[in-house]
Amino acid sequence: MKVATTTLLLCVAGLLALGMVMLYSSSMADKGTHLLLLQIIWAATGLVGLLCAGSMDYRLLRKFAWVIYGAAFILLVLVLIPHIGTRINGARRWFSFGHISFQPSELGKIALIVMVAWYGDRYQRQMTCWKRGVVYPSIFIGLMLCLIFKEPDRGTTILMAAVTGMMLLVAGVQWKFIAIPTISGMGLLALSLCFDPMRIRRIFAWLYLDEHKLDIGYQAYQARLAFGAGGWWGLGLGNSREKLGFLPEHNTDFILPIVGEELGLVATLLVVTAFLLVVICGAYISFRASDTFGMLLGSGITFLIALQTFINIGVVTSVLPNKGLALPFISYGGSNLLMMLTCVGLLVSIARRARVTETASALSLDAAPQMS
Repeated sequence: MKVATTTLLLCVAGLLALGMVMLYSSSMADKGTHLLLLQIIWAATGLVGLLCAGSMDYRLLRKFAWVIYGAAFILLVLVLIPHIGTRINGARRWFSFGHISFQPSELGKIALIVMVAWYGDRYQRQMTCWKRGVVYPSIFIGLMLCLIFKEPDRGTTILMAAVTGMMLLVAGVQWKFIAIPTISGMGLLALSLCFDPMRIRRIFAWLYLDEHKLDIGYQAYQARLAFGAGGWWGLGLGNSREKLGFLPEHNTDFILPIVGEELGLVATLLVVTAFLLVVICGAYISFRASDTFGMLLGSGITFLIALQTFINIGVVTSVLPNKGLALPFISYGGSNLLMMLTCVGLLVSIARRARVTETASALSLDAAPQMS
């Protein structure tokens, strides 16, 4: 367990350090040190969250699952109210406080994971039933996802629907029960796209990128150029051309193409390897947890990091249609960084409790022959 925890923290530290370097490199031409300073403040806050979450007993969250869920739900309702939530690019997702903004859907992610973990732990013997395993959890999951969808934020909605669905499977729900709400959700999503011309254009741009490289597919096409220009070893730190006004959102969702352009394919593959190690360590810690709640909580956090990383990398490499999801630990985005680091702290807390359990078991086994 010590090896898994150490590897997890080293990988997160490496990704966080790379994110700081690339954020400054990608923004120095137009923003100077402004974004870097804000990110450092959020990172420091996130590290405090990591230390607090890592030192506390994660099992306390089981007692406050409904409180955390309720707080996130209220914030998601408030952010949709005009003059309270901030509207940017047609979406109302943020609370703004001067130069600092907070996205309540990030808290909603943790709230849903904690809530599903609590529910799966409380009703673990009844999760194979249709009503207890699917119908009841679908109510509190669906309510929060509806609020996130309303912002609108389809990317986070799809992400958390997948994360919570996988958690329910780990908790013991049968595949055939999950298939029905999955198909229904996909049908509702397809129906919503029929009334959303912009996202339909994004899908067509994804399918026929060369035909839309000068309009709706411009961002994805420029990301492809960035990866191609970097080659194996990159153009050198600070030498990206795409960050000079060609690649939109190069500080946030599309920061990985800047990594590829400046540091090359080798560095990009190292980033992917680091994320794989984070996911492997998270899975190992989760399934060595001392109780069902810890196992489900750790699994949910691991699924969240894995799927958000997969979606971001899939989008910037044109494997998936464009979705606004940050690359964990690297992209600029304070609330996402804060919550991700706090999640890592919860994994550390789960590992610490598991290590105590393993040590106690080992001591009891050693003592058994002496007693006999």
